[in-house]
Amino acid sequence: MKKVREWAELIRQSAEKAFYGKSDVVEKLLVALLCRGHVLIEDVPGVGKTIAARAIGQSLGGTFKRIQCTPDLLPADILGVSVYNPKTGEFSFREGPILSNVVLVDEINRATPRTQSALLEAMAENQISMDGNRIPLPDPFFIMATENPVEFEGTFPLPEAQKDRFLLALRIGYPDRGAETAILESQRRTTHPVLDVEAVTRLSEVREMQEAVAQVHVSPAVRDYILDLSAVTRKEPRLRLGISPRGSLALYKSAQALAAIRGRDYVIPEDVKEMLLPACIKRVILRPESMVKGVTAEEILRDVSESVEVPVVRVEK
Repeated sequence: MKKVREWAELIRQSAEKAFYGKSDVVEKLLVALLCRGHVLIEDVPGVGKTIAARAIGQSLGGTFKRIQCTPDLLPADILGVSVYNPKTGEFSFREGPILSNVVLVDEINRATPRTQSALLEAMAENQISMDGNRIPLPDPFFIMATENPVEFEGTFPLPEAQKDRFLLALRIGYPDRGAETAILESQRRTTHPVLDVEAVTRLSEVREMQEAVAQVHVSPAVRDYILDLSAVTRKEPRLRLGISPRGSLALYKSAQALAAIRGRDYVIPEDVKEMLLPACIKRVILRPESMVKGVTAEEILRDVSESVEVPVVRVEK
């Protein structure tokens, strides 16, 4: 998996021309891309959610579009619309921004539920339906959505079905002092550094990396470890809903991608532990009494991670 590691490092270096000091976030975004999944970036305003998504999108090549969500945004604004041509007497399809390789859906929780649901088919089946016709989406197809969890006025919380369509949910957090210094210095220019980010790979290479990740070996012991983690959440008394089979699959695939990015052709238990939170934090639902007590899904998943015995995996060289 040396080639995947070198490819991921190239993307990371390109993205960090504008998105400073968060290599781990860039790594997780690439994990989702290599799994053919999608990412929800949820954090407070001003920590670089949009810049991270733009930097990755522009580094990958292909077509990149941004959808700025507002309450008056309609599904047709995302999917496209059929336009009547009076000269020919026929309708022609004018495609929307969803028909791109990389799509940034900014502030997704500001769109109405009707508009949010327009993304469901695209995220689940890599296609859209218009006027009774199925239109395949480009390959690769990657959605990065952002939302602000602390501002509720004028927002529409994502339904559970929508959250479950995202392979990973990430938080960026505040940068360290060195990274914030670099941010301040970079803004002395009249143009934003993100404008300097250029494509450093081709779409054919992205597809090649995705195929390589699917071949990463997962031993029976590691597979059973994933199943054990999921089973414990389903019996956890503080949860109303544990990790679903789709969640187990997300954990399985994301562990494969993380291993490949780090240059291995096999998954180790530490890969699974590291991906448990981003892959599953939005897939579990707390009981009302747990929420009243201030318990968080993150705390529960960390407790589950510590309670399940980590298997010993021997690697044959």
